[in-house]
This record gives sequence, C-alpha cells and structure tokens, in this order.
Amino acid sequence: MTCATGTDPSPPEVLFDAVSRVLEPWLVSAVVATARSHIGHCPEDLVATARSEVQQQTPAVLADLHALLATDVDEQRDTPLGVLRRAVAIPTQVLVAAGIPALRRDTFAREAFPDDVYGLTPATWSDVDSSLHEPGLIWGAWKAKTVLDRRRHEGRR
Repeated sequence: MTCATGTDPSPPEVLFDAVSRVLEPWLVSAVVATARSHIGHCPEDLVATARSEVQQQTPAVLADLHALLATDVDEQRDTPLGVLRRAVAIPTQVLVAAGIPALRRDTFAREAFPDDVYGLTPATWSDVDSSLHEPGLIWGAWKAKTVLDRRRHEGRR
C-alpha cells in the first residue's frame, strides 16, 4: 500500500506499512513468549513451526488489513486493530497443536475473546509493537476528521 505518487503517504498507507513491518515478528514472538511462560522454554521446533505458519498466513491478514484501509471510512465495519486481534488465531493454532496449556483468564477475557485461550489479543497498538502507537493514533484521528468533515459538508454536523 506504499504511496507511489511522490506525495507524502496517507495515514492508511503509513499504518499499513508499519503493520507490515511488525506483523510476522509479533506473531512469532507471541508463540515464543507464551511457550516460555507456560513451560519455561520454547523448543526450536516450535519456533520453526511458528515461523512457517506465520509466513504462510500473514499474507491473508495483510490482505484483510489492506482491504479495510482501502474501504471508504463510511463503509468500514471493522478497525485495523480488529484485524490484528483476529490474527492471534495464528499463534493460538500453533500453541494448541504443540500442546501448550491454555491460560486461566478472567470472565471478561473469556466472554470478549472466547477463542483467545492464551490471552494474546492486543488491547492497544503498543501491545503489538511500540512503533504502531503513533501511526495507529494518526490513522484514528485522520478517520475521525474525515467523517466529521463529511458530516459538516452534508450539514449533519
């Protein structure tokens, strides 16, 4: 989604590029950190499996993110962070297949994210990677301004 027009990239482009850089390392690190916290280490074969699964499945996550960010703001029914929240299914599948025991979660976590048995769902951009904080906030502000500007133009302010 990198801007090829020679102008500054738009907030959706900046966010997409930032997520593209950190998505695979974040998903692999979720497997490694979870295994370490549950069994005290992360076997090399589990790291290799995580890398393989992540490499195979992240193109679909990035395609979903690209499609969302390319959708008109008035038509968007999800958020970029929502796309990343669903992506935790990838490390979850790897961990379940490896027999890593599930985490004990509170009632809210179980109800809000029933399939996230390891508590991997990010609450904020920084939970994915600190480098996403600024582009995520800028995208959100850009989207809000775009919607408000349209409503003012429509007289619906």
